[in-house]
Amino acid sequence: MSAAPNPSQVFIERPVATSLLMVAILLAGILAYQLLPQAALPQVDYPSIQVTTFYPGASPELMTRVVTAPLERQFGAIAGLKQMSSASASGVSQVTLQFELALRLDIAEQSVQAAINSALNFLPRDLPSPPVYSKINPADLPVLTLAITSATLPTTQVQDWADTYLALKIAQISGVGQVALSGGQRPAVRIKVNPQALASHGVGLEQLRAAIVGANSNQAKGNFDSLEQSFALDANSQLQKPEDYAALVINSSSDTSLRLGDVAEVSWGAENTQLAAWAGQTPAILVNVRRQPGANVIGVADEILSLLPELQASLPAAVKIEVLSDRTRSIRAALHDVKFELCLAVGLVVMVIFVFLRSAAATFIPSLAVPLSLVGTFGVMYLAGFSLNNLTLMALTIATGFVVDDAIV
Repeated sequence: MSAAPNPSQVFIERPVATSLLMVAILLAGILAYQLLPQAALPQVDYPSIQVTTFYPGASPELMTRVVTAPLERQFGAIAGLKQMSSASASGVSQVTLQFELALRLDIAEQSVQAAINSALNFLPRDLPSPPVYSKINPADLPVLTLAITSATLPTTQVQDWADTYLALKIAQISGVGQVALSGGQRPAVRIKVNPQALASHGVGLEQLRAAIVGANSNQAKGNFDSLEQSFALDANSQLQKPEDYAALVINSSSDTSLRLGDVAEVSWGAENTQLAAWAGQTPAILVNVRRQPGANVIGVADEILSLLPELQASLPAAVKIEVLSDRTRSIRAALHDVKFELCLAVGLVVMVIFVFLRSAAATFIPSLAVPLSLVGTFGVMYLAGFSLNNLTLMALTIATGFVVDDAIV
């Protein structure tokens, strides 16, 4: 009767090869540990899509009736839809769709786009743009929230700095997935019409609106063609400053011309005066930074924080950048605690083995095998696409606890 195969015999008979294999596993595990993304929880791609529609000037009730309701009717017929929620505010409608986990996200996108196309016939004809959708992860909170404040400059100018410079610089950092601004202080030209002055000249609001829209456009102007040469007409008809709007002729007769400045007050202001944000008691523009799927949340936050002094130096002295929320603080603390518990468990394994065996030589082997097994596991985790989070570290801690039980037995 042949003896049962002993898998350890191969390594016992070849100590040099075994030592080299252990060193290789150790180095591979250390390298994989540095490359593993760190997060609070495993990355899960929830098949969730958010559809946003803008209709400036519409009340929340009107948005619900003419935009949100028709979209919901079309979305309700999509197969695999698990949950649907909506929110209608002044000039904006958001519909959040959550699908079953078994449904692929690309298939859900195609279904949502088809539903939007079907709903276009039931939406208002004067929408500035059709509904747009974006993939969202409801469990993926912003990595960092920055507050951009100024004690002297208006928030519209601060918003312009944040939108045209700050957000672009942060978006170029590796691992950053989205940079969203909150505060609603996008600069715009505001026209405050005097109804009495407008009525005295026999001009209605619709005529005034049509005159502004017709004069403020940027469309193709055509070209001149001849037998020898061809000239393309290039002229920008867009109005850029309040003075340009004020000089706009909205009605003319044989002897006089009625200009917009005669019946309205034109000035710089915010695009939506009903939206604002604060950092404490100071008006601010909030910058929410989200990471790309699978990116190292701690690494992304560290790169952004290291870039802040450079960004602060390039902004006007009156503009201040403040870290309002740092999600990585709790993640760092949780990972630190779990890592400490893991090292403590390894120490307990070695101690229990030494107490029961009373042999330094017999204890030396598991004191190398247990840490080596843990470090080597990081390489397998990297190949499997896992991340270093509370759940995976907890699994390693429990696995180390199994070794404690085996050592006691």
